[in-house]
Amino acid sequence: MLERVKTRTIGELARIDFSVTVPVQQAALVTEALNSLLALAWRGARPVNEDGEELYTFEEVFPEAHPGMALRGFRGKMDMTQEELAERLGIKQTRVSELESGQRAISKKKPNA
Repeated sequence: MLERVKTRTIGELARIDFSVTVPVQQAALVTEALNSLLALAWRGARPVNEDGEELYTFEEVFPEAHPGMALRGFRGKMDMTQEELAERLGIKQTRVSELESGQRAISKKKPNA
């Protein structure tokens, strides 16, 4: 097993970057072991960026988020109404509303208006 470790100090924190090369057959086992070890080490701590600021997952920040929110944000950025977007997409305005509210999943397949 080949290891490479880099340690950098960031204020009162130390950032440790490492890579491990293992046989393909053992990769899943090693990954699981490392994740378990890191879970123990991080208990009560959060990962930080290079400036020492704590990092949060998207799900932690936006627990109620869904893809429709991105569609609504895009439509707002483009200064379009639901009716205008529906016309461009060739669907009904009610479908756009359902997509934005998360009542319908967004897919590549064009619905029957």
